Amino acid sequence: MNMSTAEIKIEIQQVLDKVPEDALQDVLNYLKGLQSHSPNEIKLANNIQKILSENRGLLERLAQ
Repeated sequence: MNMSTAEIKIEIQQVLDKVPEDALQDVLNYLKGLQSHSPNEIKLANNIQKILSENRGLLERLAQ
């Protein structure tokens, strides 16, 4: 299911309303950091993170 930009922004706002106040600055910093990257860079970073998390056990064994 693909959401429109407006729907995504509404859902983000609903989630932000529930985020603990202490974490809001971290969320803001993260979002500001995304502004300086291209969509391709963001997608690449997400894909690398996914690969690392899915293959953590294998990577730990290889590191030994």
